[in-house]
Amino acid sequence: MGDNIFVTSPLLPPLEEFMPYMEKIWQNRILTNGGAFHQQLEEELANYLGVKHVCLFSNGTLALLTALQALRVTGEVITTPYSFVATSHTLLWNGLTPVFADIDPQTFNISPERIEELITPQTTAIMPVHCYGIPCDVERIQQIADVYGLKVIYDAAHAFGVRKDGVSILNHGDLSVLSFHATKVFNTFEGGAIICHDARTKQRIDYLKNFGFAGETRVVAPGINAKMNEMEAAFGLLQLKYIDGALAARSTIYQRYCEGLQGIPGISWFDAAGRFDWNHAYYPVLVDSDYPLTRDGLYDALKAEGIYSRRYFYPLISSFAMYRHLATASVDHLPVANAIAEQILCLPIYPDLTQADQLRVIDIIRRHAQKTKKSGKPVRHVA
Repeated sequence: MGDNIFVTSPLLPPLEEFMPYMEKIWQNRILTNGGAFHQQLEEELANYLGVKHVCLFSNGTLALLTALQALRVTGEVITTPYSFVATSHTLLWNGLTPVFADIDPQTFNISPERIEELITPQTTAIMPVHCYGIPCDVERIQQIADVYGLKVIYDAAHAFGVRKDGVSILNHGDLSVLSFHATKVFNTFEGGAIICHDARTKQRIDYLKNFGFAGETRVVAPGINAKMNEMEAAFGLLQLKYIDGALAARSTIYQRYCEGLQGIPGISWFDAAGRFDWNHAYYPVLVDSDYPLTRDGLYDALKAEGIYSRRYFYPLISSFAMYRHLATASVDHLPVANAIAEQILCLPIYPDLTQADQLRVIDIIRRHAQKTKKSGKPVRHVA
């Protein structure tokens, strides 16, 4: 069977390079609460990403929760059902009502046309997701927000380093929220960040993530404890030294998949060529009825050979019990998202994925493509 191959894996720099950071933390005797590495990582990330202000968090979910608090969002928030559950969970935790809009079949992102038709007097914000790091239609979404006076908070968990027209995608909207979870392109074990555009907003966010403290004895807001500790910040600084190489490796792996899967009936993927600077965070493919196996069948076939792909995102957020009662969660309201969720499969992609292992993944997919379809008809190959 060989070694197991996973859908994603963190970039792990040499252990010996992490030791000086640990020794420095030990010498400083500062483990958290905005220590030296925390401050340094905020500065270096802002420079690297091309944004004005970075507010570090202990994880991306707490960052989303706090972003909604920082903008004082109320009522209804239009969002996508095609995401990780944390996107909508943060709305419920803030006492907000998620309103689901269908997605674009090409980009997997929220459809601006569907957003506009769902706006009511109770709508105060839009929370789109840059799914797989593919940028949303940020210009159209901002136009809608401006017309109706809505806030825009981007769940940019997948969008580290993504640029469009030479500008960071994180500069759009009122706030953008990153995840630095261990499975992400850039990680700090656990972690996250809010990207904001002015010092006043950053100050409010920094209050909120530290219990609302504004000094030793003054509390100005009902904040929470969401601070990133010094160990995670130090790991982030070390990761940042290797991130360009990691992104280049991901790009090579992405291109190899595109070449290797070319011409397989029933297998398609997103083509970002020349459209924006992508981070190749994922390699999502759609498995449709022209492929001999169902999506779940291919998932099981890969797993049987030690290859762990992921049906990401399946099930839809709208199908979970705490959301099913919403009018906008119905299958009829979300035809595209439901169709994509039944076909999606993310293949393994990470900087250390070897060419040999990747070719094994491709070979398995091709091998099953050569089998007779369930209908008994032979598979038609495309030259």
